[in-house]
Amino acid sequence: MKSVILAVAVLVAASSARAQDVAARGDALRGVPIIVASKPFGESYLLAEMFAQLLESHGMVVDRRMGLGQTEIAMQALRSGAIDLYPEYTGTGLLAVLHDSLTDSLASDPRRVFAHVAREFATRYGVRWLPPLGFQNSYAIAVRKSTAAQYHLRTLSDLARESGHLVAGFTADFIGRPDGLAGLARAYGVRPRAVRPLAPAVKYQALATGAVDVIDGYSTDGLLSKYDLVTLVDDEHFFPPYQAAAVVGARLQRERADAIAALTMLSGMLDESRMRVLNRRIEVDGEDVKRVAADALRDLGLTGAMRAGASIPRSLSTKGSLPAYLWERRAAIWRLVLQHLLLVALALGAAIIVAVPLALALERARGAAEPTIGVLGVLETIPSIALLAFMIPLFGIGVKPALVALWIYALYPIARSAYSGVRDADPSAVEAAEALGMTPSQRLLRVRLPLAAPVIMAGIRTAAVITVGAATLAAFIGAGGLGEPIVAGLALADTDMILSGALPAAALALAVDGVLALVERVIAPAHLRHTASR
Repeated sequence: MKSVILAVAVLVAASSARAQDVAARGDALRGVPIIVASKPFGESYLLAEMFAQLLESHGMVVDRRMGLGQTEIAMQALRSGAIDLYPEYTGTGLLAVLHDSLTDSLASDPRRVFAHVAREFATRYGVRWLPPLGFQNSYAIAVRKSTAAQYHLRTLSDLARESGHLVAGFTADFIGRPDGLAGLARAYGVRPRAVRPLAPAVKYQALATGAVDVIDGYSTDGLLSKYDLVTLVDDEHFFPPYQAAAVVGARLQRERADAIAALTMLSGMLDESRMRVLNRRIEVDGEDVKRVAADALRDLGLTGAMRAGASIPRSLSTKGSLPAYLWERRAAIWRLVLQHLLLVALALGAAIIVAVPLALALERARGAAEPTIGVLGVLETIPSIALLAFMIPLFGIGVKPALVALWIYALYPIARSAYSGVRDADPSAVEAAEALGMTPSQRLLRVRLPLAAPVIMAGIRTAAVITVGAATLAAFIGAGGLGEPIVAGLALADTDMILSGALPAAALALAVDGVLALVERVIAPAHLRHTASR
């Protein structure tokens, strides 16, 4: 009897300890941020913000990484575990990610497309599609009413007939996707006279002003009604269903059943008419995304009313002046300036540490100098967004890949100027040093390098200004900085928001260049300082 009692006591103690361990692990996980991301267009911002607020309403910590670049960047980030979820569309998953094609009967059935995409994502990438949110957001190829009347455009077949006379303004994502321009050319024979890559929100302004004649939009865009555009009918049923849903990565599936349960509450709750209203509030009326998301969740009964006095930034498109807005946002802007400056300082410092010694070494091995510097020049020509996207599988998203990319861009101007400076240093001074018996290394370090200091600093100044500008693109991979309001402003057609990042970035570039100019004067040889001052 005693042995039975003892065994029961041991089992109870073990169960209690296990329960405590599980509870402790759950508490620890609840403190780990869930990383919610979006792509750089208005509806994606809105849905991601709704996901984030829904999770926060259930006591979870959320880290927002809004405005990631194109679909490929978002998917790479999800697969690598750099983010945990973002909103996606089944048609995009089918064609742009899986590169699959279905028979016409299957491709026209939203349920079958969702089942296929969900199964293949799970099998190939370990990514889970949560149940659809309840609405579709298909591509909408739009033209001005005057263009439709002039060329008798009603369908995409009509567009194909007249496309040789028209200039298209398409997003980079649409241009490169199989369900985008390439697919339209294959299915309909659409071949515009010219194609101009445009940002998602800028394309509507370009169409309205006549800069382009046709654009790609989305069927739930609020800007379609604002500009009173004609949406062409997909008469060959080329576009597949585009049901919106949350896609979640492996960590969330494995560790956060509570997050999956909370997000699933939003499934089936949104329809096309509601989304058009919400998108219009953001894109046309200029309301803040956080406020619109909070109102939508409250109206759906998923969260309570926003608490009084909650800090929601004023919309950047409201009637207030830009100076007033910048003043209101001064704390946030200053935080972004410091983030931006840190990115630039770390990348530039690392480039100086590598490029200047490399230039000194190349001066001693001049045969290898031009090929080596030429390789750095080739790296300089890689488009910034492409280089950032390449970094994601290696370093994830955030500061680390941005630093590596910015470091690569800063290497060439510093190495080129440093090598040219030490190579072309005053020949008479070098000859005098040689006559005094200095070794080649002594002449390099004590004569050539000091004489080359102004030229080296010129290269560093150039690299610094380039880095300040390139760092704004780091926002596309969630690295923060002054690119954040620029990316968000482009997505939301908000000029004030764009300027709140662009103006400080320009001022920062001037300030950095000015400070380095002072450094250049301090380290220049005395005779050069005196010459410059006269």
